[in-house]
Amino acid sequence: MDTNGLSSNWKKLQATLKKGSSSTSTSTLSQARKRKASDHDPGHGKVKKQKPEKEHTKTRDTETPYRRKRMSDGAQIVAKTANTDLTKSALRRKSSAGVSAQTETGSRNGKVNEGRSPTAEIGKYVAMDCEMVGVGPNPDNDSVLARVSIVNFNGDQVYDSYVRPKEMVTDWRTHVSGIAPKHMVEARTLEQAQKEVAEIMDGRILVGHAVSNDLDALLLGHPKRDIRDTSKHPEYRKIAGGGSPRLKVLAEHFLGLKIQEGAHSSVEDARATMALYRREKDSFEREHLKKWPIRNAPEPKETGDAPKKKNKKKKKKSGKK
Repeated sequence: MDTNGLSSNWKKLQATLKKGSSSTSTSTLSQARKRKASDHDPGHGKVKKQKPEKEHTKTRDTETPYRRKRMSDGAQIVAKTANTDLTKSALRRKSSAGVSAQTETGSRNGKVNEGRSPTAEIGKYVAMDCEMVGVGPNPDNDSVLARVSIVNFNGDQVYDSYVRPKEMVTDWRTHVSGIAPKHMVEARTLEQAQKEVAEIMDGRILVGHAVSNDLDALLLGHPKRDIRDTSKHPEYRKIAGGGSPRLKVLAEHFLGLKIQEGAHSSVEDARATMALYRREKDSFEREHLKKWPIRNAPEPKETGDAPKKKNKKKKKKSGKK
């Protein structure tokens, strides 16, 4: 066997195989490139498969401002509604602030059980309210004084004091009166409270709601001419069918205030009473003048400069002829 010929033929075969493999590889690579090229947009060099996703993204982007606008409009509507409600509420508070009892905050609020306020001016008008507790075997009917509060015409706290009962308390009525045994530790005696309250009321107009009950509890009196009772005002009695209305009802109906929601506060009640008086002050005074007209001032006495009355000439008696 001619090995040289075999080697030559083998070499030729190897060369043919390499050539075919190279051609096949080139063809395969060319087809792959064509397929890859077919997957791209020849104009923009972007993958076609991503185009729908890009279009979808564009659609979302174009819709987003509209949705944001819708949400913004809704938020604006909510904000406007909230602002309107706040404005109305503020106006109601402002309109009633001039004549209404305000909450016990800020400079208007004195300390609880402070006694006579060192800063608040008293003025001509004062409003008083008291809190009672039950005593004896029938505490629902038998009451004694446990707290007294006074405010001036502007609602500033003038006086506030717990008062120690002399009798044994059988019902503190804490859920209504707000009074508890702990408050009696620093409470004033009835005599001390009487003296301080009497000094404040002296020579002033006393405003109250069923104020005779408060005066009875204090064992004090006050000239009827100088009392203004909101429970007896005709305009306010209409709401109770001509009877004595409750202070809570009057405050809510005429002032838009809710008081006595829980335990009562004699300071808050006194402020509400003064606010009711201020609301109808002119009407109060007109009704008051019907019962208590202004006293006529005494005529001034004659002075030395005043003209003297002429003496009447006496007629002479004629003699008999």
